[in-house]
Amino acid sequence: MSRRSIALLAGTGGFLAYVVLVLLLADHVLGLHWTLEFLFFAVAGIAWVWPAKWLIAWALR
Repeated sequence: MSRRSIALLAGTGGFLAYVVLVLLLADHVLGLHWTLEFLFFAVAGIAWVWPAKWLIAWALR
């Protein structure tokens, strides 16, 4: 199995797990002050970029 195939499977599975985790945590954040909600969703919306960047760089080596 090539690195690209491994990265595709790991990236897809990891991203789906990340989305589920964020949705579960969002249940606890909703209803709080709007600034806390905004910060949570802003961080959650950007945090997946760094692992994805690393995974793509690894796959292309």
